[in-house]
Parts: sequence; structure tokens; C-alpha cells
Amino acid sequence: MNSSGGEISNARGLLAEKIAGEITLSTNPGETLRKWRRNFGITQTDLSNHLGISPSVISDYESGRRKSPGILIISKIIDALLKIDEDRGCNMLRAYESMFSEFLGLESICSICEFKAPLVLSEMAERIGASLICGSLEVSLNGYTIIDSLKAIVDLMPDQFQKIYGRSTARALIFTGISSGKSPLVAVRVTNLKPGAIILQGLLPDKVDPVAIRIAQVENLPLLTTSLSPEKISSALNNNNR
Repeated sequence: MNSSGGEISNARGLLAEKIAGEITLSTNPGETLRKWRRNFGITQTDLSNHLGISPSVISDYESGRRKSPGILIISKIIDALLKIDEDRGCNMLRAYESMFSEFLGLESICSICEFKAPLVLSEMAERIGASLICGSLEVSLNGYTIIDSLKAIVDLMPDQFQKIYGRSTARALIFTGISSGKSPLVAVRVTNLKPGAIILQGLLPDKVDPVAIRIAQVENLPLLTTSLSPEKISSALNNNNR
């Protein structure tokens, strides 16, 4: 492997997590499995041969005739897809590497997700039990990013801050590890790009700094708080992701 081997390895892990997340959270895991197999350009026979099972087993999983595979089997299938791709020259992995490369090394980004269809902030707030501090809930969002506030302030360079927006600024920035909410709002205030909403995780509404609230009002940004853990936030927002 060349000098980019570390990045390839990181991209492999990110892609594996993405596929696993989509399959396990899908309302139709078999259909999602079929989609990814086809994305890799791998036949049912190629996949079954690599796994040492009958092609009919893969067909049954994909069609829903067989009970949805558990996480262990899903993990083996994903490993097989990636290994077959590696044997073919990492064509699929390299295609995704360019998309992931913007985020590799940005440890302040805990999670980044794009919705399949826009989600109104009011529905997002209901899913994660968020309280509105100021602004409107009638905002359409295309995704969310969960950010470790302290790491972002310490590690992110100004030109990297835009990377937390993923494919669209119409998203909720969810900041963790905060004490008053002032620092994240100041960071957003001094950048050109503005999110669709800001959510302060782990902070009670009455503990939000008045300066943070004032900045949100000046920037016309919906500001909310939630006590839900980052893991439960991701689960609530990814489940039934339209």
C-alpha cells in the first residue's frame, strides 16, 4: 500500500460503518443489502463464494424470505464486499474515499448524517426531546452534525469549520461537552456559513448563556437544548430516516 494507506484504511472503516448503519437501521434490511452489493458491482454468486455459503442464502436475505441477518452476519457480509473490492483494486473504496477525505482526521466531528428527505425542525425536536430557547421550529433540515464542542474549539482551523456542514448548511449542529453554550454560538457567529439550527446537548434551558441566546437571535438561528445522550440522539434521528 502506498503513502495514502492510512487514509484508505480510515475510509474503509467509515464506509463499513456507513453500510452497517444503513442496513441495521433500515426498515427493509434485505433491500438495503441488495443495494450495496449492486453498488459494489458484486454478484450474489461472487459474494456467496467468498463467504462459503449458497447463493440462495444471499437471495433469501435480500428478498426477505429469510429472517433479517444479525449484526455478526452483516459484519461478515460487509467485510466480504470490501475484501472483494480490494482484490479488484479498491475501485469502490477509492470512489468513496474522496467523499470521506474531507472528514478524516477531524476528531471533533462525532457524527454526521444526511437525511433521505428533509426533516422539519419541530419533528426533530420531538424525536430528541429538545426544548426551544428561541427562533422558529418551522425550519427544513437536510441532516445533522454532532460536534464535540471543546475539540472543535481547540482543534478546528477556521477553514475546516465548513466541513461540519457536510453536503448542506440546512442542518442542525448539535454541540456536546458544553457548559453555557456561549463558545459554540461565538464560533458560528464569526463564520460565513450558518446552520439551519443549533442544539446544545446536555444543557438545561435555564443554564444557556444570555450571550448565546442573543447571538442566536441576531443571526436568526433556532436555538434548542436536549438532555438526550449523543448516542440516543443519533438513534432517534437515524431510525426511520426517510
